[in-house]
Amino acid sequence: MRLSCLAFLFALSGLVPAFAQSITASTPPPPVPSNVAELAGVVVSGVMPGPGLWKVSKGDHVMWVLGTLSPLPQNMQWQSRDLEQVISQSQQVLLSPSVKLKANVGFLGKMFLLPSAYSARKNDDGQTLQQVLPPPVYARWEVLKQKYIGDNRGIERWRPIFAAQELYQKAIKANGLSKTGGIQADIDALATRYGVKQVPTDYQVVIEHPGAALKAFKSSAPHDTTCFIRTLDSIEQDMPAMKARANAWATGDLQALRELPDSERRDACVSALADAGFARTLGLDDVTAKLQAVWLGAARAALHTNTQTFAMLPMSELLKADGYLTKLQADGYKVESPEEQEADPAPGSSADAPANSGSSSR
Repeated sequence: MRLSCLAFLFALSGLVPAFAQSITASTPPPPVPSNVAELAGVVVSGVMPGPGLWKVSKGDHVMWVLGTLSPLPQNMQWQSRDLEQVISQSQQVLLSPSVKLKANVGFLGKMFLLPSAYSARKNDDGQTLQQVLPPPVYARWEVLKQKYIGDNRGIERWRPIFAAQELYQKAIKANGLSKTGGIQADIDALATRYGVKQVPTDYQVVIEHPGAALKAFKSSAPHDTTCFIRTLDSIEQDMPAMKARANAWATGDLQALRELPDSERRDACVSALADAGFARTLGLDDVTAKLQAVWLGAARAALHTNTQTFAMLPMSELLKADGYLTKLQADGYKVESPEEQEADPAPGSSADAPANSGSSSR
C-alpha cells in the first residue's frame, strides 16, 4: 500500500484478526527446532529457487498460488524459469489481499492534515516512552534502541506502537533481512513483459472525514504496550527463527516453514489498533474476514473465467488447515500443495508447471 502519513496511522489495522492479550506479561516465542539451528546464524544469499506453487483446479481451469513471506533475505536473488512460464501463460495475476485506505481530501487538505497526523504519532501530553512504559520494559528498549537506532531523541516521544515498528524495521535490516525481498517488483515486471493484467484484491476503506478520524484516533488511542513488548520479544528472541523462516522460503523448504514458530508480534500490534475505539467507526474491525471475502470473490471469478491464473497469498494462509484455499476446496476445486504435485505429477500440458518457482529479485 502506498499511504500518506494520515493513512499510515490506520494501515496496521488490516493485517490479521485481533485477539485478547495481557499487557503485563510477556510470553517468549517457542524455541527454534533443533533441526533448523544451522540456518539461524546466517541469512542465505545468491540465487534461490523459492517455494513451490500451490495448484487449484477444476476441469481445464487452473490457478497457481505463490505463498509470500516477510521478512525475506536481503541479498537473495529469486530466480526460476518456472514462474515466468506460469505468468506468461496466465490471463490474470491476482495480487495479495491488502487494505487500501483513501483520505477524502484534496492536496491542500492533506497539507493542513499532515501536522495533525504527525502529532497523533506522539504520546499524549508530551510524555516519553520512559514515562508510559513499565521500567523493565523501558530498560529492554534502551538496549535495543542503542543497538539498532542509535541516538534519536525524537522517537522517545512516539507512541509505543510506532516506536516498536521503527525498531523492528531497523532490526531486520541490520540482520540481513528485508520486508519483501523484492518479490512484488519481479512479478510486476513479468506481468508487464507478457501483458498480463494484475488484479488488486484490496479491501477499500474511504476516510470521509480525515480530521474527525484523527481526533478519534487521539481520543481512543491504541492500548499498545503489548505490541511493544511482543516486538522486543521478537527482536531479542525470535531473530534466529525469522532468519530460518526467510532461509526456508528462499530454499523452498516447506517442511521447515511448517515447523518453525512464528512471532506473536504482528497479532499483538494489530490487536492494539483493531481494538481501539476509532477502528470500528472506520470499518477496520473484523478486517480479516473482509479481506478473505474480497480475495475469494476475485479467485472464484478468475477460476471461472480464465484458463490459467497466477495468484499470491501469505504463506501462513497456505500452510494452515483453515486457510483461504480450504474455502475453494469446499467449492469443489482440487487443491494440491507442491509436495502433493511432486508425489503425483499431473499429465504434461501448457497449464502444468514444476513445483519450484521464482524470478530474479533482491
